[in-house]
Amino acid sequence: MENIKRETITIEEFSKLDLRIGTIRSTSAIPNADRLYRLTIEVGDEVLTTVAGIKRAYLPEELVGRQVVVLANLEPAKIKGITSECMLLAAKGEKITLLIPDREVPPGTPIG
Repeated sequence: MENIKRETITIEEFSKLDLRIGTIRSTSAIPNADRLYRLTIEVGDEVLTTVAGIKRAYLPEELVGRQVVVLANLEPAKIKGITSECMLLAAKGEKITLLIPDREVPPGTPIG
């Protein structure tokens, strides 16, 4: 395994991250985007929209109802004309793999 140099952060910086469990409620393709889906994700009392580059790894029907880990307090950004309000967390490699809880928990459950 390659030795990776990492930049460290303080516990105070880490505590600013609002990591939560979300449940994917809908998935749709984005025109002229071969890697992107538009997803709506239930995160507790909120439903957030995100644009995620996971189209080559997952079919839409594999995603709806699935629980995932999201960064819920990411500054919104426009991607392909869609406001992305959160970020899915995934392992990178030959194939993208979403981070998921090993058992179902209520949407919005914080990760710490």
